[in-house]
Amino acid sequence: MTFETPAGAVIAISSYVMRGKIGNRAIVFALETLGYNTWAVPTVVLPWHPGHGRSTRLQFEGEAFGAALAELGESRWRGEVRAVISGYLAHPAQAHAVAALVKRLRADTPDLLYLCDPVIGDMGGLYVAEETASAIRDTLLPLADIATPNRFELGWLTGGAIDDNTAAINAALALGPAEVVVTSAHAMLKDGVAALYVDGRQALLAEHPHVDNPPNGLGDLFSALYLAARLAGTPAAEALEKSTASVFETLSRAVREGADELMPEKDAQSLRAPFAKVGLRQLMHPSRRRKRP
Repeated sequence: MTFETPAGAVIAISSYVMRGKIGNRAIVFALETLGYNTWAVPTVVLPWHPGHGRSTRLQFEGEAFGAALAELGESRWRGEVRAVISGYLAHPAQAHAVAALVKRLRADTPDLLYLCDPVIGDMGGLYVAEETASAIRDTLLPLADIATPNRFELGWLTGGAIDDNTAAINAALALGPAEVVVTSAHAMLKDGVAALYVDGRQALLAEHPHVDNPPNGLGDLFSALYLAARLAGTPAAEALEKSTASVFETLSRAVREGADELMPEKDAQSLRAPFAKVGLRQLMHPSRRRKRP
């Protein structure tokens, strides 16, 4: 089954690289492949991912970033926008500008979806300034319908260790958004990789085999695919399963061909209708535990 895509635009706000498929390069490609007109907003521009070597940052400082987003929010085309997705932010002021944009758009479109991917760090620690991470936590997550943190980010944002999936479920429920997908949850499959979906009623774990030496950009790609699926009305369980399968299929091809970046341009069909199979299992949810005698 392919994604059924209603008309509408998505504003995608994240980092931009000249070479590679991370940040907005991955997000915009995925959304446009699935039929969404995408308004792309860079938060920082780099030649390539800094993991490849020296990468000079072109930054958007001062009031210009906020002014540009305000113009988008007041534009005569604002009624086209059905969703906003934000990823890497380079400065706390950018978080406030994104929040103002979401609020302005919701004034006209109350059912606007906002997905916040709180790109603040990984198991090595924060890789943005703590002020930026705090602004995302305090300003953007309260507005988000969907959040897609990795395990480290979820722990930092909620102030606790995520030692198992029970802790991840509890932290996801405390985070704020109605839907949370933890993109590096604890796998139950041996040598597996897992994404954990949590809402107020259920917890679902999607798993696939581990792939060595994965390129960057997997979280960006997943977030875009998941948002596209939910915009199309795909139920959460199916959206989780299909988005995970698409990322796994795209990742597997890149590694198989020895690429140092994802190659979604060669895998457009994988984004629409992946063949890869992922395991999906339901985990115990606190709401069900409370119902037990």
